[in-house]
Amino acid sequence: MPDGQALPKLAFIVLRQLNGDTPMSTTRTQVAIVGAGPSGLLLGQLLHKAGIDAIIVERQTGDYVLSRIRAGVLEQVCIDLLDEAGVGQRMHKEGLIHGGFDLLFKGARHRIDMNKLTGGKNVMVYGQTEVTRDLMDARQAAGLPTVYEAGNVQVHDFDSQKPRVTYEKNGQLHTIECDFIAGCDGFHGVCRASAPKNAIKEFEKVYPFGWLGVLSDTPPVHHELIYANSPRGFALCSQRSETRSRYYLQVPLTDKVEQWSDEAFWAELRNRLDPEAREHLVTGPSIEKSIAPLRSFVTEPMRFGRMFLAGDAAHIVPPTGAKGLNLAATDVKYLSNAIIEFYQDKTEAGIDTYSERCLRRIWRAERFSWWFTSLMHNFPENGEIGQKFQDAELDYLIHSESGSRTIAENYVGLPLDFGD
Repeated sequence: MPDGQALPKLAFIVLRQLNGDTPMSTTRTQVAIVGAGPSGLLLGQLLHKAGIDAIIVERQTGDYVLSRIRAGVLEQVCIDLLDEAGVGQRMHKEGLIHGGFDLLFKGARHRIDMNKLTGGKNVMVYGQTEVTRDLMDARQAAGLPTVYEAGNVQVHDFDSQKPRVTYEKNGQLHTIECDFIAGCDGFHGVCRASAPKNAIKEFEKVYPFGWLGVLSDTPPVHHELIYANSPRGFALCSQRSETRSRYYLQVPLTDKVEQWSDEAFWAELRNRLDPEAREHLVTGPSIEKSIAPLRSFVTEPMRFGRMFLAGDAAHIVPPTGAKGLNLAATDVKYLSNAIIEFYQDKTEAGIDTYSERCLRRIWRAERFSWWFTSLMHNFPENGEIGQKFQDAELDYLIHSESGSRTIAENYVGLPLDFGD
């Protein structure tokens, strides 16, 4: 949003000069959201639809936020939330519906029919960058305030009834007074780091490999995703559209992107695929190439007084199974409902149960992502017997309807009220 654009009805600005020092401004709103990634933007949009004011503060530029390449498999719960937020039109027009995916092991592919096994459920392939763009455009069109390039963002007094967020921009110190702070600022953000050390517990597993990812303007090798278990390491054939592909290779954490030419990447990918996929693989120059480490991470709790963590600020999952964005979206759904209930129904029940409800769902997704990662990747320390164990479990999964249904149900995403 351009500087100087009017704020919503509940926000006001007081400018003052203290002893001739740095100018200061104070702004009042109902919810201060730290982080303008998809979780922060989605929360802002859902609150706006309910008539609740929010200001979003982001330390990066908008262009930088859009430049981050992330996953693109959306569960039905996430699709429904984007529709609820009023930003689903382009997603439905350009997104690709997938009713299944392939498991490749021992040189052969086997399809998991998610649609059949889950009573008609599917997933949609639509890039996280595009989700972010749609949410940004909707926020700008509604004239809602987002502060980009905010320096030295800090959260204060969230254990009181009057929390604050401060930041610096253009040589000026700004304060946002609010009722609630939503920490949507990612794994390295300030919100989780500001929680009292004696009130927070972190759980983490770091995997001994990373994913080397390549984005290319080439047609996908297959109309659905292929998850490959190979003695040479894991591979994933994914896509963003019918003309743009995303491929991944398991590589050691010691590898550097500079070590991998496009030619070397395509050659290694071919070595991990089945003969049919190798024949249909169309290669081309990469338009983005990066190596992402894999970790499982959860923080408990996700509420600290009037500050709430959501998305990557509270949890990280390995990308195997594409749960990251979907988990963030369900956090936002629980949080938006809780805040809306606070203002409309004058109850704090949703706020009080936010952390517990989120964590129950998060740990289910963490377990699935850990299990799927352990099943599909090469762990050299496990030796040849480890590969045999994986082959046996994969063989069971594809030949057992209950085994296939378990992986299908988890992949398409459990309902929001599962187990309640």
